[in-house]
Amino acid sequence: MDILSLIGILIGLLAVLGGNIVEGGQLSALLNLPAGLIVIGGTFGAIILQTPLRTFVRAWRLFVWVFVPPYIRMQDGIAKIVAWSQTARKDGLLGLEGVADNELDPFAQKGLYLLIDGAEPEVIRSILELEVHSREHRDLAACKVFEGMGGYAPTMGILGAVLGLITVMRHLEDPAMLGPGIATAFVATVYGVGFANLFLFPVANKIKAQAMALAHYREMLIEGIVAISEGENPKAIDLKLRSFMDD
Repeated sequence: MDILSLIGILIGLLAVLGGNIVEGGQLSALLNLPAGLIVIGGTFGAIILQTPLRTFVRAWRLFVWVFVPPYIRMQDGIAKIVAWSQTARKDGLLGLEGVADNELDPFAQKGLYLLIDGAEPEVIRSILELEVHSREHRDLAACKVFEGMGGYAPTMGILGAVLGLITVMRHLEDPAMLGPGIATAFVATVYGVGFANLFLFPVANKIKAQAMALAHYREMLIEGIVAISEGENPKAIDLKLRSFMDD
């Protein structure tokens, strides 16, 4: 669980709602169903129109990364590769067959099978790098779903404000109708700007960061697997791969 995501959401909401209360506002004034329908419904409608189905579905699958990021431990990955290199040095590449069968990471497993099959180092690198780049491209396309929603939400807020003002202008002779119309106008703007900047853009950037971290981890795996195929010393492999670790 990424506790920072929860803390960020809570701090953002408390800052906005707390500031409203300090200024003398009431929470009930921010509850407006028409404004919510315009902003949320309009935002989702626009992004669904814009996005291919597979990308839209993938975006919501990756949304889980905001709170439960993929398991990436560079130190553990390096230790695993060094252990593979020691096995290959001792028992040959065929000695990795049992390791490959028990490997849980499909990407690492593919690399191990390429090693066992005796593929050339450049072939291994080419195949695995293509998968990394393709996966990163799909993940970043999914991020753009939330970025797109973040762009549409404030515009939907402005649309809600205009609709609210139209309602006000049509009922100037009825003071009882002025309050709801003005409330919808201003609350819709708050919903649009708040939804975009407190949720959608941060979600997009968090998923992007996780996608880049995963790609970085897999690039480390590629270097390690290629080094094993080239017969490098386990200690040299360990030193080389530590350059991927953060300081």
